[in-house]
Amino acid sequence: MNHEYMLIEGPTRLQGEVTLEGAKNAVLVIMASLILTDGKSRLTNVPVSSDVFQMIKLLQDLGAEVLFDIPNKTLDVDTTKLHPAAVSPEIMQKMRASILVMGPLLARFGKASVALPGGCLLGARPIDLHLRAFANMGAHIEVKGEYLDLTAARLTPQRFVLEYPSVGATENIMMAAIGTLGQTIIINAAIEPEVLDLIIVLQKMGADIQLEVPGTIIINGVSHLKPIQHMIVPDRLEAGTLLLAAAVTKGSIAIPDAPAHYMEIFLDKLQEMGHCVTVSATGGITLVATETPRAVSFKTMPYPGFPTDLQAPMMVAQCLAQGSSTIYETVFENRLVQVRELQKMGAQITVDGPLIAHCKGVDLLFGARVIAPDIRASAALVIAGLAAQGQTIMTGLHHFRRGYTRLEEKLNSLGARITIVTE
Repeated sequence: MNHEYMLIEGPTRLQGEVTLEGAKNAVLVIMASLILTDGKSRLTNVPVSSDVFQMIKLLQDLGAEVLFDIPNKTLDVDTTKLHPAAVSPEIMQKMRASILVMGPLLARFGKASVALPGGCLLGARPIDLHLRAFANMGAHIEVKGEYLDLTAARLTPQRFVLEYPSVGATENIMMAAIGTLGQTIIINAAIEPEVLDLIIVLQKMGADIQLEVPGTIIINGVSHLKPIQHMIVPDRLEAGTLLLAAAVTKGSIAIPDAPAHYMEIFLDKLQEMGHCVTVSATGGITLVATETPRAVSFKTMPYPGFPTDLQAPMMVAQCLAQGSSTIYETVFENRLVQVRELQKMGAQITVDGPLIAHCKGVDLLFGARVIAPDIRASAALVIAGLAAQGQTIMTGLHHFRRGYTRLEEKLNSLGARITIVTE
């Protein structure tokens, strides 16, 4: 079996302009939502990530015909011959987002059989909110070995008050409620930009959905949904990762298609560190890094708070800033897994349990052999390698490829020295 790793030669100073891929966290649920339709849909600006290929495989297993034009980032999906087959453990264990097919399968066929989900090791990440919601809507749920079997002769509309604004639960409930005649209300719903992109897709299908402040989604069920064409929203998390790569290497970057209006708290933190951040009239972002960044503390929160998916890359910036900072992770209990790997590179980080990290800035990081434990940690380690003295070797590339499309090529276009090595 071939062994593959990423070789990063540092330090380097990134400079230049790049454009973004479609948002991974939007495209997967939108692909799942196509189960609700009967006919041919087209998605554009689709990222070429391994998770997208897993979702393609899932849809094909359900009977969909899928054509992915990779050079043009266009995905055609024909759901005419769709049927409610069981979703295999192989797919579910590789990609947690596959749990999002439960809602649309229930809405269209009245049943769903899915293996328990997998994906990144970010803690328990229970799907209790999803299952309780489906049960309240009238679904019968039975665990058979490693499968969840859900059946419902008819779903009934409900009023939900989520104890936590879960993105996945919000999306699954919305998709189940679309075909449920009557009014479903979700209070304390997630309002991440990717959820809003899904709402736009569902409205294009013919759904009656309204978003009210603060965090209330009202769905009036309809009896028929039509195929759609839709361009996936640019990936704010890729934008944040690229901005941090430029900041940490004390370089400069322009991202003309960045969704700055979805990144305000993150951008405020970069400015608080001393970086010069400029937003254009169309939302594009330009960053010119300071030579003397200041450490800042931050806490991850559901949107519009600081995104948990940028916590690990932002931690690298604090490791090389002047002063000390504290990072509070409030979304996932195992999302400080990058700490041990950064410590190998000379980062001065201590942790208080699984949720709090204290960083003391150092002048230099040093290249080391590191292992990427999840998607966002992989990006953090790449950024650290770009700023470090010497060579960094990172394994665990499957995580990196789940979250990013050609990111190493974009970084190289900005002046990075990254090579993918296969032995």
